[in-house]
Amino acid sequence: MYIKSSTTRRTFVIVGALCALPMAHAQSVFPARPITLVHPYAAGGPADTMARALAKQMESRLKQPVIVEAKAGGAATIGTGHVARSKPDGHTLLLGTSAGHVVTPLMQRIPYDGIGDFSFIAVVANQPNVLVAHPSLGVEKLQDLVALARKQPGTLNYASAGTGGATHLGAEAFAQAAQIKITHVPYGGAAPALKDLLGGQVQLGMLNLAATKAFIADGRLKALAYGGAMPSPLIPHVPTLSQAGYAATATSTWYTLAAPKGTPADVIETLHRVVADARQDPAYLAVLDGMGAEQMDLSPAETTAFVKRDQAAMTTLLTHLNLLAK
Repeated sequence: MYIKSSTTRRTFVIVGALCALPMAHAQSVFPARPITLVHPYAAGGPADTMARALAKQMESRLKQPVIVEAKAGGAATIGTGHVARSKPDGHTLLLGTSAGHVVTPLMQRIPYDGIGDFSFIAVVANQPNVLVAHPSLGVEKLQDLVALARKQPGTLNYASAGTGGATHLGAEAFAQAAQIKITHVPYGGAAPALKDLLGGQVQLGMLNLAATKAFIADGRLKALAYGGAMPSPLIPHVPTLSQAGYAATATSTWYTLAAPKGTPADVIETLHRVVADARQDPAYLAVLDGMGAEQMDLSPAETTAFVKRDQAAMTTLLTHLNLLAK
């Protein structure tokens, strides 16, 4: 029915606006639907394990399903870029690493800004890497490897979890410091790298302790050096790279939780509290401890500063290794 009265029309407008208020408020509630947590590596690897442990903690606190998606490839840029292009509402998140945020953007042109296109939430964990060898190589300690590699320059190969990541750059930095030549074989994550390493298709690997500790324990891999500042209680008999005289080559894989740039500050703070609260759960801590992961309690601002410091350090390292994009 058409009403000509301006007073009546104003009444309808006011009533309509008031009726819309609850709907607008409901749409601002976070989370309003299931959350997707993306990581840029192969399913079954350390990133996948960590993402699933975090997702379980998020579900219990946010009361929404959290779906883990492995989007591997492109030296961690496929998954990272996917999240950068996602709607900034907190419902698509990234468990990211230095490879996708820092290193690959420094080594090649990519369609996103590894730092500027994200709102960083927290450092989830920091995992030092370990240099391991297939038993068939016949080396018992790091000095044996260096001696062998010098006798056979370029013939030994090593697996990494992907070009541009800490596992790749750590091995390259070590090789340069030791004055040896070893051939890089990149994979789309730790899981496929381990498969070929265990099968003897590659002889060496610079990988997370989480991915390798079970195989070190059963003798299928020989641990030569650990990349942490101190020996790991999980492999206390393995010397650190620093103890072996290669302190500058020690690297680790860090994991941050990030959202697309423009995500509301209150959503970022809610997610940060979730990560902080998760650290109070013994079951969650047991997963991280079992992976040899160190924890870092940093605010969103401190996390952003942490990533920027890594970018500065990686710029120096890549320049030294002649890997920085021209």
